Amino acid sequence: MKIIYKTLMLIGTTVLVSCGGVPEEKSATKGTENIFSVEEVLEMVAKENDVTRTLYTKAIVGKGKSQGMKFDEDWRKDDVEAGPLPALFLRGVATSIRKSPIPLGLYLGSDFPVNAANKFEGKQADLFDKIKKDQKPQFFYDEDQKLHTAMFVDIASAGACVSCHNDHPQTTKSDWKLGDVMGATTWQYPKDSLTYKETVEVLNSYAKGTVDIYVEYLNEIEAFKESEKPEIGNKWPAEGNYLPTAEVFLDSVKKISSYETMKHLMVTK
Repeated sequence: MKIIYKTLMLIGTTVLVSCGGVPEEKSATKGTENIFSVEEVLEMVAKENDVTRTLYTKAIVGKGKSQGMKFDEDWRKDDVEAGPLPALFLRGVATSIRKSPIPLGLYLGSDFPVNAANKFEGKQADLFDKIKKDQKPQFFYDEDQKLHTAMFVDIASAGACVSCHNDHPQTTKSDWKLGDVMGATTWQYPKDSLTYKETVEVLNSYAKGTVDIYVEYLNEIEAFKESEKPEIGNKWPAEGNYLPTAEVFLDSVKKISSYETMKHLMVTK
């Protein structure tokens, strides 16, 4: 039986999630005026992403590997019993967002990518040079795509990131170290400002994307035939051959990131 999580809580707003469905805001606040700049909103969702990816990379991939769990770029193939690597976890989130009605774009790029398609070019390459020097976000309007764009530093924060990129057969750089600037996450949105409702929808679309890819991983585990299946519940890989449910995983993200997000959302109009 596939695992599906219907109801989740995010930043004090009830979000109804169903496979293929759209998050529905149930907040009493229904402001219609634009009160957040696109830069503010993209910074909020980027911080949520930093917390989520760090937790997945360290607590799931890093600790999971020590328990014998496998993670592979071909994890979706029928003959591969593994979970998604951190970069593919992010790609799964981006795919979910792209399928939603929320016009939020997300992708990961670098000057030394494993996949040549992710190499920064043109203006983004120039701005990435600045990011490597000061690690500060860069904002610009992409005239070709007509999209407001924000780039945020992506740092090698865990040993799993470093070893994977250094050892990959297609790597273009094999001397990555912890703390190196490996790339940048790029976010895009068509409007220069958003209402409260639109802002919550952006954050919820990211949260739903996180749940979608994580649940896909748990469903993949259900189909394992040769590998030992970790027990899925309230425990984490640090405690043994365990994985948290999607609800437990997202709840941990929320506990770490919700305070900063709420500070931005608590706007006096």
